[in-house]
Amino acid sequence: MIKLLRVDHRLLHGQVAFAWTAALQADCILIANDDIINDELKMTAMRLARPNNVKLVIKNIADSIKALQSGATEKYNLFIVVASINDAHALAMEYEKIVSINLGGIKSAPGTRQISKAIFITDHDVTQLKELDNKGVELEIRQVPNDTRLKAIALLG
Repeated sequence: MIKLLRVDHRLLHGQVAFAWTAALQADCILIANDDIINDELKMTAMRLARPNNVKLVIKNIADSIKALQSGATEKYNLFIVVASINDAHALAMEYEKIVSINLGGIKSAPGTRQISKAIFITDHDVTQLKELDNKGVELEIRQVPNDTRLKAIALLG
């Protein structure tokens, strides 16, 4: 069962690894990212950040979609972490059981605008978020589990 899909450009770090995993009672974290698969140093860092007694799986986006669709993840309380809205969009459009996406951290870059303390988005991101909203996916912004939920769609302008 998917507990949460979170967008966080840092992927797995203390806040995600401990606060979110504990709050969700997740027993498996899936990092879905095309770039990390080719970076052994980053994969090692992700493995070191894994909480005890929590399975960590790192896959590219296509293989993550296949794993979700196959039912192989159903036995876990699954916490999915992706680095971008584009990755979250790809997963949610291909796997209907993703009904909520948490925007936790998207760094500033050229062509982005800030919509909350730690969320910077492009026009393309806005298009994808609106498409997800139209599909009925809840889009919320929270840094940590006990923060007040902000509806992302209301902040897009």
